[in-house]
Amino acid sequence: MAKKVFVSGCYDLLHSGHVEFFRQAAEYGDLYVGIGSDATIQDYKHHKTVYSEQERLFMVKSIRYVKDAFINQGSGVMDFIPTVEALKPDILVVNEDGGNEEKRRFCEEHGMQYVVLQRTPQEGLEARSSTELKKVSSQIPARLDIAGTWIDQPYVSQYAPGWAITISLVPTFEIRERCGLSTSTRNMIKKIWPYQLPNMDPEMLAKLVFCFENDPERSDGIISGAQDSIGICVPGLCRHFYDGRFWPEKIESCSSEDILAWLESKLVLVPMEPRTPGCSVVEGKDVTEPKVRALAKAADDCWAAIMNKDLDAFAKAYRDSFEAQVAMFPGMVNPVQRSTFRAKGAEPAEVVQNKKSVQDYIDEYSAMPEVLAWKMPGAGGGGYLACVVQDASAFVSEHPEAIRLVIRRPGM
Repeated sequence: MAKKVFVSGCYDLLHSGHVEFFRQAAEYGDLYVGIGSDATIQDYKHHKTVYSEQERLFMVKSIRYVKDAFINQGSGVMDFIPTVEALKPDILVVNEDGGNEEKRRFCEEHGMQYVVLQRTPQEGLEARSSTELKKVSSQIPARLDIAGTWIDQPYVSQYAPGWAITISLVPTFEIRERCGLSTSTRNMIKKIWPYQLPNMDPEMLAKLVFCFENDPERSDGIISGAQDSIGICVPGLCRHFYDGRFWPEKIESCSSEDILAWLESKLVLVPMEPRTPGCSVVEGKDVTEPKVRALAKAADDCWAAIMNKDLDAFAKAYRDSFEAQVAMFPGMVNPVQRSTFRAKGAEPAEVVQNKKSVQDYIDEYSAMPEVLAWKMPGAGGGGYLACVVQDASAFVSEHPEAIRLVIRRPGM
């Protein structure tokens, strides 16, 4: 009579690594699989599942190496205890990164053999893990601000009302942290919806995200600008009008394929060094009415130029917007280091000093004849240089470090 072999896991992103693990475990006898419930994953891993427990049960049971599968009725990392006590298997098999002393002792107490398998992919296939897949499978969009950045802060728009212009980006490239594409808001969204936005009214979704991120109990007292949640959640090209309040008075969007395709053909991102830990882009700010009015006018001109697909006017308004931003917040280009203390994970000062500065990147790319305008996304200080170019496809071909953008259309 074949021995009963038991394995347990979530299997929320079922992949070839799981199947190979099942194959290897089944070599010890008849394989039974315990599957973490939706409630366990929510409580233990603090996120919702991609597939419900019943879908995961169906998929796992359909794998030919599996004799039978069950939803574990326990909780936490040892949620399989009730399943084991009912099944009474002879062997517990774990992956090398899934084993621990508690599981080993549990096997001793229950007279079970404890087997640890190395993570080895099927011959000819890539190694897979759920952790790595989650990094690339999240389809939460990013936000690129086009013009009017900072107008979404009441201490700016109190001097003059104006529009902020954003586009929602499909994450076709690695969205790096501290680089101006609203990663802090993306990370907040992932706490609720780890992999994709829910299908609901984009403006209502943006308001929900804004309220969730700006918890009134937030200890740092900082209110994230609404352009982040709106730029992520509202597809296409969008502008939002601010007049002394955190939430805009009105939101307008454009999903014309003609306009969006034109924008995609004129914008690229160039990776720079991330904004260094401990730096401040707001120290030394000088927000005055003339400077805010210049920012608001640039955003008006930018929107009109995009609607007319006028490249020269777009480039000029894009530059004007960035110049107005830097006039108010010079730390966007030259951030102030708040402290000489080294932040956890930060690089030594001599390493930071030897890196290219924001101005170095601006000088390098602004000198290229095919680059018509440039700015930094978000608050600046590092991250990316977002450039207006004659032809994005040709520029990326000539400069492989540059990134082409895909604007998220409605329904994506």
